[in-house]
Amino acid sequence: AQYGSCSLRRMSVMEALELLDQLVDESDPDVDFPNSFHAFQTAEGIRRAHPDKDWFHLVGLLHDLGKVLVLFGEPQ
Repeated sequence: AQYGSCSLRRMSVMEALELLDQLVDESDPDVDFPNSFHAFQTAEGIRRAHPDKDWFHLVGLLHDLGKVLVLFGEPQ
């Protein structure tokens, strides 16, 4: 109910990807590159492996966007 209305904050996908760079992912604390890089890297890897599935490329890009909720007080 708290997030379903999208009233907390509105942002573009690119803005959300940029916000990901502000957090340290507990599952990868030793990674020294931005979280957005992981999103682009995943999407590009899927594009190379499945060039005909553009929907899958998008899923690769978006798969970690929910992590931005950490910046609004949610646990990882």
